[in-house]
Parts: sequence; structure tokens; C-alpha cells
Amino acid sequence: MEVIKKGALFLMSEECFDNYFEEHNYFDVPCFKALLSKGLGLAIIAGSLLVKVPQVLKIFNNKSGEGINLFSVLLDLTAITVHMSYSYVSGFPFSSWGDNTFLAFQTAAIAAMVLFYGGAKAKSLLFSVVYALLVYVLCSGLLPFKILVTIQSLNIPILLTGKLSQAVTNYKNGSTGQLSAATAFLLFAGSLARIFTSIQETGDNMMILTFCASSFANGVIVAQMLYYWNKSGPVKGAAPKKAAGKAASAKKSKSKKVD
Repeated sequence: MEVIKKGALFLMSEECFDNYFEEHNYFDVPCFKALLSKGLGLAIIAGSLLVKVPQVLKIFNNKSGEGINLFSVLLDLTAITVHMSYSYVSGFPFSSWGDNTFLAFQTAAIAAMVLFYGGAKAKSLLFSVVYALLVYVLCSGLLPFKILVTIQSLNIPILLTGKLSQAVTNYKNGSTGQLSAATAFLLFAGSLARIFTSIQETGDNMMILTFCASSFANGVIVAQMLYYWNKSGPVKGAAPKKAAGKAASAKKSKSKKVD
């Protein structure tokens, strides 16, 4: 029983443990919300380990970052990194922000790969080093907390500008390029769930508003994914079909000359 209790206390308070296992009060609403929030938070963290891996693999396999707006990626990385640092320094539960750690690493990898495959190999290496130093400064306490709070307050416009820049790029290109649908859908679902976990575990209005803005921005990208899903196929097939038609016409013309 002691082992079960230790494991359960990782997900709930001792009061809730007593409610569920001692008093058998399974309809305690506050405890249910707390348990749901903790479970969702841990599920999001587990999902974040791989959420941008499809995007990374797509760039790696195609050896191209075509269609990916680097400015958008860097702004997204800034928002994720600042949020992670602010949450860490504020002492919020890891279950309420831990996914940002893995998202930051994966987003930084995407930015470095876009630079690398874009022909800027030296810039890709320099970016990686500078980013690592920046994370250290933000999380080590070297930066005054007041400044970190101010930067966190700018997260919403930074996040919206970054995501909507990508949306504009998609609109101009008439497609979503090398963007991964799996990554886009997972980010949208994760940001929606984070609204609830932020309300439940932190009560920080700034974090709640940030995830509301993130859900909206990710929702725009998801909507574009759905809109362009079947539009890129016919366009790609049109050129070969037209070329085949011209070849057949030329062959027919040649045949007439021989006759």
C-alpha cells in the first residue's frame, strides 16, 4: 500500500489520496480537476518528446526547408524559450511547463536545419552556440526576474507574429510546403490542453492568455493544412499530364509527316 501511495502522491495531494483511497469519495470535484490536470500535463510532456520530430524528419529526408518561414521559427523559439525560463525561475510544477523544454530543443533543431540546408552552414553552427548560451543566461538567474517578467509579457505578440508569419507564407505559396501535418495538429491539441492545466496548476493569467493566443495561432495553421491538403496533389500532376499531351501531339504530327 505504501508503494501505491508514493506513486499516487506523484499525481495528487495527500488530501486527495485520502479522499479516494481512505474515504472512497470518488466524486470530489477539486481532486478530480487536479488529477486530470496533472495527468494531462504529463501526457503533454510525453507527447512533446516527439511532437516536432515528424517536422525534423521531413526536413532531413528532403534535405530542404522549403516553405518554412525561418523568421516564424525563430519567433516561435523565442516564445517557447522565454516561457520555459519564466516557468522554471517562477518555480511552477514541471507538469505545467515541462513540454516547453523538449519543444525548445526540437524548434532550435528545425531552425539550425533550415539554415544548414539553405547553404548557411556556418550560421547554423553559430546559431546553435548562441542559443545554448542564451538558455543558460535565462535559466541560471543571471537575468533579473523583473526583466524576465517583462519579456514574458511580450510573448503573446511574439507568438502571434511568428505563427501568423508562417500562415502568410503558406498563403503566398498556396501550400504548406515542408510543414508537417502531424506536428501542426499535435501543437494545436497541446496548446488547447495547456489552457486548462495552466488554470488548474499555476493560476498565472499571463500563462493562460499565452496559451489562448497559441491555440488561436496553431488553429490557423491547422486550418490551412486542411484547406491545402487536396490542393497540392492536382497541381503537381498537371504538369506531367500536360507534357504527356504535348509528347503525344508531337508523335502524331511526326507520324503524319512520314505518311
